[in-house]
Amino acid sequence: MYKPTIPKGTRDFSPEEVTRRNYLIQTIRKNFELFGFYPIETPAFEMLSTLSEKYGEEGDRLIFKILNSGDFLKAQTSRFHKLIGMDDEVTAKTFIEEHLSSKAILPSLSEKALRYDLTVPFARYVVMHQNEIHFPFKRYQIQPVWRADRPQKGRFREFYQCDADVIGSKSLWQEVELIQLYDKIFTELRLPVTIHINHREVLAGLAEVAGIQDHWTDFTVALDKWEKIGPEKVKEEMYQKGITVSAWEKAMLLLMLEGSFEEKLDQLGTLLSSSERGIKGLENLTFIYRNWQALSSSCERLQLNITLARGLNYYTGTIFEVLPQRGISNSVGGGGRYDNLTEIFSLKNISGVGISFGLDRIYLAIEALALFPEGRATAPQVLFINFGDQEALHAYKFLNALRAQSVSAELYPEAIKVKKQFQYADKRNIPFVASVGKNEIKTNKVKIKDLKMGSENEYDNIEAFIAQLRDLKNIKDV
Repeated sequence: MYKPTIPKGTRDFSPEEVTRRNYLIQTIRKNFELFGFYPIETPAFEMLSTLSEKYGEEGDRLIFKILNSGDFLKAQTSRFHKLIGMDDEVTAKTFIEEHLSSKAILPSLSEKALRYDLTVPFARYVVMHQNEIHFPFKRYQIQPVWRADRPQKGRFREFYQCDADVIGSKSLWQEVELIQLYDKIFTELRLPVTIHINHREVLAGLAEVAGIQDHWTDFTVALDKWEKIGPEKVKEEMYQKGITVSAWEKAMLLLMLEGSFEEKLDQLGTLLSSSERGIKGLENLTFIYRNWQALSSSCERLQLNITLARGLNYYTGTIFEVLPQRGISNSVGGGGRYDNLTEIFSLKNISGVGISFGLDRIYLAIEALALFPEGRATAPQVLFINFGDQEALHAYKFLNALRAQSVSAELYPEAIKVKKQFQYADKRNIPFVASVGKNEIKTNKVKIKDLKMGSENEYDNIEAFIAQLRDLKNIKDV
């Protein structure tokens, strides 16, 4: 007998979990719209060529590719037949290298892939719809993404991202506003976080000063793992990529800065004085911090983190990462500025900046701290007892009147023992049970029992019933 299962890195969600996730999504969506962002959606899968070579070597390996329909082997039979009977080993090896390499056969196997994130599909959307949108364009998007990652606590293969991006503006006020958006949403969710900020040009300046600018990509990819694997492992990875011991030691002096945001800015000003790129990035960070400081009462929430790299290839300017102060150690958000992403799709001189909220990790952090609001949103407020078809028909007059007033109510589907129907209400946390039997039909009355208080009352008509429900604190939004 087949035992059902689901793929590793995916999950089922119970009614309570979906209710909590909806609470997070509604809070995030409400604030996205409050800040002037418009919603869009893109397909779950894109052309593989759209996603490939946008995330760096490691990111590209995590893209879930979709197998083309049809029989690949049958279509390629004639090509493979040529390999049979080749006595010359060199000739056979050459054939394999030319025709059977992963790059050669990949288009025949897969032309599409599940989206890795929401940013690259958004860039593709902007290019395809550039004549329909008005720049700067502010969009938000709340949809699932997929990564062929190794599943572990806080890391899934299917998860939701909630993105807000502004494209078509180079103004640093956008960064200031996105930090405000982070601050407002996490404050409303009551989740204490720290917003880490850095700048890719500052990192480029550090690489120049340390003499490792030729290993720029290797440097940022390794540095992005600083918080996950620690400095020693990062050092080992950099050595493996050809970065020398002396270069690493210089980089360490630059990366291990201490002090407040202002103090780090001052130290960087001295250390990066010989790097034009580094000074430019530092000026951007100074602008963002000074204006955030002028607008915010929680300045300590924003921290300058020199080791923050955001290993994705498309980031070019300010970069963000959000870490909970308690609950879980994984990041719950991140983002940054990208100046050249749409240029890959032939639309030049369009700068963008955006942030993302990791819904699933936010859920884990809030759950760990028991911060979800109490409520029974998934349970009906009233259950009508089913005494039989005639009584059920009469009960529906009351039930429909409740629904018309936005009160969640249901009729038990079968006329089974009343005790079992009460047990059903109790297990589902339904606070009130209504009874419409033969006597109630004759008098056009309804009995309602408060399961929490144990009290029971009889009402003369539907209006009196609804009026009473309005006064009961257990009924919400009536």
